[in-house]
Amino acid sequence: MLKRKRLDQKGKVNFTKYFQTFKAGDSVAIARDLGFKFGFSHRMQGRTGKVLAKRGSAYYIEVNDLNKPKRYSIKPIHLVKIK
Repeated sequence: MLKRKRLDQKGKVNFTKYFQTFKAGDSVAIARDLGFKFGFSHRMQGRTGKVLAKRGSAYYIEVNDLNKPKRYSIKPIHLVKIK
C-alpha cells in the first residue's frame, strides 16, 4: 500500500474526482487519495460498497466487514465508481 504521493503529484488536487457525484445504489470502491486526510484505517483501502445517501459534501457508504454491514461517511475524492 502506498504511503505517500509521487514527487510529481505532490500538492495536486484532481478536481474531477473532488467534484464527482454518485446516486443512491451506485457501487463504489474506496481508494484513498494520499493528499487528503482519510480518517479511517488502512483496512478500508480497496473495499467495495453501495452508496446509501449524500450527507453534506460526503457520501454515506455501506460496506460489508466480515459479513456485517457497516456504514461510513466518505468524501468523494476517496471513491471510485464501479461499473
